[in-house]
Amino acid sequence: MTAAAPRSPSPPPADQAAAEEASALGHAPVPPDATARYGDDPDQVVDFYRPAAGSARPAPLVALLHGGAWRAAYDRAHVSPLAAHLAARGLAVASVEYRRGGQDGAAPGPRTPGGQAGGGGRPSSAPARAAEPAPAPAGRWPDTFDDVAAALDALPSLARAALGEDTVDPRRVVVTGHSAGGHLALWAAARHLLPAGSPWHRSAPPALRGVVALAPVADFTSAIRLGVCSGAVLGLLGGPEHATDRLPHTDPAALLPTGIATTLVHGTADTVVPPQVSAAFARAAGAAGEEPTVAWLPGTGHFPLIDPTSGACAAVVEEIAQLAW
Repeated sequence: MTAAAPRSPSPPPADQAAAEEASALGHAPVPPDATARYGDDPDQVVDFYRPAAGSARPAPLVALLHGGAWRAAYDRAHVSPLAAHLAARGLAVASVEYRRGGQDGAAPGPRTPGGQAGGGGRPSSAPARAAEPAPAPAGRWPDTFDDVAAALDALPSLARAALGEDTVDPRRVVVTGHSAGGHLALWAAARHLLPAGSPWHRSAPPALRGVVALAPVADFTSAIRLGVCSGAVLGLLGGPEHATDRLPHTDPAALLPTGIATTLVHGTADTVVPPQVSAAFARAAGAAGEEPTVAWLPGTGHFPLIDPTSGACAAVVEEIAQLAW
């Protein structure tokens, strides 16, 4: 485990990357045990997965934020197999939905090979892989951030109501997320560092056991420079004209130190969110006096981290369990 990114990561062959993506996104969605609302919008919902029986005490709660470049074509369905996989290992899971770009009638753009347009998600309706010049809108300002803040603030009471106090212990929470969801997980853990006038500001750090960010868009400056997910970061911010003003309120690398245990898991062969993005966050954290754990997975691309059949996902489960228990 090291903060330094691989110097010259070799991308996997195209057929390997395609196979990894197909495997991760090819699982049938797993229905939740319960669903709760945290707002009136159809996307303001949380799916709950009950932990497998076997523990004599209530289980820790894992808040799961899906990826997909903050675009509407990608919803929580594609991480439901991961949610069920975590639940089967004794963890209560809350899979959070949130509003994304391209909603309210805006047509989502297509995915390109390797998930570049989507950045780690599964299309709700499997759009065709045709070439298009313009990517789908990414993120909804400020709705995406409104939703994540509201959902996580409501999570303890929602979890107790959905699963029961004998089943879940919402005082032991780990937040995890993949790709764009990894960004949101890191951001949610840093809300106490936002300016007092921010609508998302918390007066105290959230009561979290930690954050496990999976191939996260963790450093916006490097992600913008690398063109991650077809410019999705600038879309999330509402356009390049807003980047200067909004980056300090949204970029995890600008919201440090959090004082919360943080683990980043990133494949060295990730071509969707290059590992340099996580390395940049780790450097920023180090400069701020924190030392996050960075688990580099050699030869691993973007999607195996959320594929329950992969060895990479086994490493993810272990990192989450270490913080949760």
